[in-house]
Amino acid sequence: MTAEFALTLPMVLLVFGIVVGGVSMVAYRTGLTGLAGAVARLEARGDAELAAQLIAQFPARPDISRERRGELLCISAAASPGTGLLSMLRLSARGCAAVSEGRP
Repeated sequence: MTAEFALTLPMVLLVFGIVVGGVSMVAYRTGLTGLAGAVARLEARGDAELAAQLIAQFPARPDISRERRGELLCISAAASPGTGLLSMLRLSARGCAAVSEGRP
């Protein structure tokens, strides 16, 4: 093994780990965005039970907050994307849907 290879290999592995972690976070945030949008649509039409089931199925139990803006119901979801170093990060997403007539 040459000295150049011994110095380069750890850097390549570090960059690879950062890339894999970044891709993992993007995938997790995409799922969180989909969850927020789906929960907003379900709750806006009055399917709170289905929305609760969907939240329970998400890999890490996200924190959900609701906000009503006129005719829109907005859902914010926030969670940590994984374990280890990624658990120090907190990702969030927001989805809004128009409330069906006759719904609170």
